[in-house]
Amino acid sequence: MKDTALHSSSTTPRNSARTRRTALKPDAYVPASTVRDLLAHSLDARRERLGAADMISTDDAARTVDATRVTINAWIAKGRAIGLTQTKRGFRMPRWQFEPAMWAAIPKLSAALGTTEGWALLSFLESPHGALEGLTPRARAIEQGRADQAISIAEHEGN
Repeated sequence: MKDTALHSSSTTPRNSARTRRTALKPDAYVPASTVRDLLAHSLDARRERLGAADMISTDDAARTVDATRVTINAWIAKGRAIGLTQTKRGFRMPRWQFEPAMWAAIPKLSAALGTTEGWALLSFLESPHGALEGLTPRARAIEQGRADQAISIAEHEGN
């Protein structure tokens, strides 16, 4: 009885401390989706990515596509463009998204993944994927003219 009192009300006498320890034992590996989540939430990783040479401000993006910053912000909100939140006001954006193949694919990827969140979109595009022989959707599919393949993978991951 003493042992039972130490367990939660959902624990039965059959669920010993040994069983609970086994249930808490970590798996032999961490799934890729968990790794992507951990990296996306890592402040150091985000700071490093925001400072990368391919990142531009929303003002720079507006000049690149001959639009206003307000338009760029609206595109980000709709999943039409990738905007990465930072610790200060505004967004940083990967310059490469304005290349024609990427520009056409981003809203489709956003819809397929079911998100407009910039870090999630970037993580999908820049994370190696088994269905692409370990290459990233950006490098393997979209930049090689196979955006439909990346969008198909995104549809499976988004559901």
